[in-house]
Amino acid sequence: QVQLVESGGGLVQAGGSLRLSCAASGRTFTSYAMGWFRQAPGKEREFVAAISWSGGTTYYADSVKGRFTISRDNAKNTVYLQMNSLKPEDTAVYYCAAGAASSGSVYIDTRHYNYWGQGTQVTVSS
Repeated sequence: QVQLVESGGGLVQAGGSLRLSCAASGRTFTSYAMGWFRQAPGKEREFVAAISWSGGTTYYADSVKGRFTISRDNAKNTVYLQMNSLKPEDTAVYYCAAGAASSGSVYIDTRHYNYWGQGTQVTVSS
């Protein structure tokens, strides 16, 4: 079992920045690829970014590429999402997720993720 707790959300003006954190506890953190997803009101949950267990491979949704950066600190059992140049359309609840991985894989499909956090709200005002 893995417990995930997100933090760092909030209200920011367009063009601003936020850094989300996701602290993991439970099973060995390095056994898991990690991902960030988001869900806006009335919309389906969508992929944002993913990182392999070692941090050596990352992947981003086109909508955030060049603005968001995913990283992880395995010594702290934490994954981060640095969000720059935020836009109103980035407003959503952001979730981190953990998916069992034995290689350098990254996953963009929610079905590959076994554990989810409770989410943190990000609101970008225009």
